[in-house]
Amino acid sequence: MSVESILLTVANICTWQQDKALTCASGFYFQRNQNLFLITNRHVVRDEDSGHEPDRLEITLHTNPDNVAETSAYSIPLYDNAGQMLWREAKDNAGTVDVVAIPIDSRAFPADAMFAAFKPTDLPGDLENIEVGESIRVVGFPLNFQDSLHNLPVMRHAIIASAFSLRFQGYGYFLTDSLLHRGSSGSPVVLRVNRRVSGRDHFPWMLLGIHSSRLDSVNQEEGEDERLNLFTAWYSDVIMTLTNHQPLP
Repeated sequence: MSVESILLTVANICTWQQDKALTCASGFYFQRNQNLFLITNRHVVRDEDSGHEPDRLEITLHTNPDNVAETSAYSIPLYDNAGQMLWREAKDNAGTVDVVAIPIDSRAFPADAMFAAFKPTDLPGDLENIEVGESIRVVGFPLNFQDSLHNLPVMRHAIIASAFSLRFQGYGYFLTDSLLHRGSSGSPVVLRVNRRVSGRDHFPWMLLGIHSSRLDSVNQEEGEDERLNLFTAWYSDVIMTLTNHQPLP
């Protein structure tokens, strides 16, 4: 059964605190050498401002290559027995980056688990070749919406809304213009590239960033002004920092 690889890179995430379900979000797989990571937003795993402190995540895995509708839940702890966090986070000059990498031992996945992963070669090499107004895509589970039979994400259209080669207001993100919702947090922001020119015959997608949150004007007047529908997407190069060390023995 043929499923586009880009859809299999994205994981539907549910956050839990013991037996209490909390929120839903999106994430995606990233493989560096032999090591697999789940990438999502930091506010998905911990958000001090709202008191959101799950102790584990649950993702949905496709388990039958002949029937994509067959799935199982896979639990990922966020803390070890000593209470130490198991995810990796980063800071830059502007503060905490809203991206985390969670090491995953894929050897514990079901034997026939179907998933695809971005790799370092899928990251952009020259930021100046990507321009404002470029048509891009965001793949995830907005409001936990999905193909409920096959448990696959949906793809939304967006454009790059700020100068891609410049960090917006000094932060480690660029802006996108789209119609996005809660649950999209942690979605990969991708650019489809020409297969022949790029040499990406197997996977024609470049990972530009990680969708994070809405950004509105401070001058917005409630009841008077519509929302800007601008969103932050953290540059994907932070993933190389987060996955720099070996996570598995």
